[in-house]
Amino acid sequence: MRFNTLKLNTKEKDFEKKFLNRIRIKNTVNTKAQNEVSRIISNIKKKGDKSLASYISKLDNFKIKNIKEIIVSKKDIAQAYKNVSKIQINNLKKAIKRITNFSKKQLSSSWSFSKDNTVLGEKITPINSVGIYVPGGKASYPSTVLMNTLPAKVAGVRKIFMASPINNIEDHALAIVAADLCGVDKIFRMGGAHAIASLTYGTKNIPAVDKIVGPGNIYVSLAKKNVYGDVGIDNIAGPSEVVIIADKSNNPEWVALDLFSQAEHDELAQPILISNNQKFIDDVELSIKKLLPLLLRKKIITKSFKSRGMFIKANNNSEIADIVNKISPEHLEIMIKNNKSLLKMINNAGAIFLGQYSPEVFGDYCAGPNHVLPTSGSAKFSSPLGVYDFQKRSSIINISKKTAKELSKISVSLALAEGLQAHALSAKLRED
Repeated sequence: MRFNTLKLNTKEKDFEKKFLNRIRIKNTVNTKAQNEVSRIISNIKKKGDKSLASYISKLDNFKIKNIKEIIVSKKDIAQAYKNVSKIQINNLKKAIKRITNFSKKQLSSSWSFSKDNTVLGEKITPINSVGIYVPGGKASYPSTVLMNTLPAKVAGVRKIFMASPINNIEDHALAIVAADLCGVDKIFRMGGAHAIASLTYGTKNIPAVDKIVGPGNIYVSLAKKNVYGDVGIDNIAGPSEVVIIADKSNNPEWVALDLFSQAEHDELAQPILISNNQKFIDDVELSIKKLLPLLLRKKIITKSFKSRGMFIKANNNSEIADIVNKISPEHLEIMIKNNKSLLKMINNAGAIFLGQYSPEVFGDYCAGPNHVLPTSGSAKFSSPLGVYDFQKRSSIINISKKTAKELSKISVSLALAEGLQAHALSAKLRED
C-alpha cells in the first residue's frame, strides 16, 4: 500500500495558503442525517418508550420484546465481571485512581468576601443528574466510561446514567465493569440519536438528565446539537488530531507509531509532524513505510495521512509555535529537548505531552488528565472535560443598608440612561 501525505516547508511562498487549506475541515451539511435525527427526536418526545423500543430493535441490533430489557441488570453486571480478567480489573482500578486524583485537583468550592457588612461570593453546586454516552456496536470503550464518569463523580453529581448500544454483554463486558467500578447508577442498552433524545426528554423508563456528555457518531453529534438548550452538553466532537514536534534526537519509529495512534481512529483524523530537520522527517517517513504494512488498520491510516496529514519543515521555535497555535490541536506532543521554552509560546492545544516518554496514548487511558478534548480548532476557546463541567455557580449578593445607598445612586443613573424606569425606581427605594 502506497504511503502519501502533504509535505510543506515554511520557506515556500505559498506555504500559508496550502497549510490553511489543509487544516480546514470541509463541513458539508448532511441534510439526510439532520432530517432523520429531527424525526427521531420528535418521535421520542411524542411516543416515549414505544418509539425508543422500535429504534433500539431497528438501529442498535438488539431485538427487545419489553422495554425493561434495555436496563443492564445486576445479573448482567455479574456476567460482565466473569468475562474480564483480574489483570484487566486491576488495570481499570489503577486508571480510576489516577484519573480521580487528578480530577480532585480541579474541584471548586464556594467562596465569599465581605466589606461594610456586604457579602459577595459564589455558591458552587454539582449538576444534579448526568447522562454519559459511550459508543458501542462493534467496539467497547471502557476509557470513555472512566473519562466521562469520574469527573462527574468527583464533582458530586447525584445521579449518573450511562447509555450505550450494547447488543450483547460479552463484547462490552469491560465497559460495563468500568461503569460499575466508577459508580454509574444505571446502564441503558441504547445508542444513537434515540438515546440522546430519551436522556434529554425522559420516558417512562428513562430519566431526563440535566447534562449529556460523551462522544458518538454523526447521529449522536447532530442529536446533541439539536437538543442543546433543553439539556446541557459537553461539546460537538470532530475528528481526532495529533501534532508532533520532534527533532533528530528522537527515535523516528516512536514518532511514526505516535502518529499512527491518532491516524487509526478514522479516515478524517489528522496526523501532523513538525520538525526543524528535514532528514529526520525523511527518517520518520521511512519508518512509517516499514511499519504500516504490519498494522490491522493500515487502510484507515493510509487514507488519514493522504487526506489530512502533513509533514512540515520549519526553521525555528517561533515558526513552530505559530503553526501550532493556528492549528490549535486536540493533542500536541513536544518531543524536542528544549520543550519548556517552546511550551511557553503555545497558547492553543487541548492536551500537551512533553518529552519522548509522554505519548498521547497515556493520556487516552491512564495518565490522569481527561481525554475528552476540544477538536477542530476549538482549543482556541475551550478546554478539556473536567470537574468544572459538572459544577455550576450561583452568585451570592447580600447588600448592607450602608452599601445600598451607594449602589442606589449608581443604579438609578445607569437605569435612566437605558430608559428602564422601573429599574430606577426600585433602586431609588433603597437610597433612603
